[in-house]
Amino acid sequence: MSDPERYGSAERFLQLAIEACNDLGNHIIADLELGTVDAYADVPALLAEHGYLDDSLKQRWTRMIGFRNIPVRDYLQIDRTIVHAVLQNNLGDFDRLRQVFARFL
Repeated sequence: MSDPERYGSAERFLQLAIEACNDLGNHIIADLELGTVDAYADVPALLAEHGYLDDSLKQRWTRMIGFRNIPVRDYLQIDRTIVHAVLQNNLGDFDRLRQVFARFL
C-alpha cells in the first residue's frame, strides 16, 4: 500500500474487473432479452430476478458497483485500507461471478 505505483495499479485493475463483470452481465441481459439496463445496479438485479444470481451474490455485486463508482466519478479519495481489504477478502466474489458467466459460454 505504500508504493504509489503498485497501489494505483491494484485500484485500477479492481475497477476494470468490476467493469468487465458489468459488461458481461449487460451482454447476457441483452442476449436473453431479460430487460432494460438504465444503471449498472440494474445488471445484478435483473440477473437475480431471472434466477441467474442468488440474493447474496446480487448484493455483493451491487456493492462492488458502488465501490467502482467512487474512483471513477471521483466522489472522494478512496481509502487505501478499504482497497487493501477488498483485495485480501473479497476476490472470491469474482470467482462466483465467473461461475455464473461460464454458464453462458
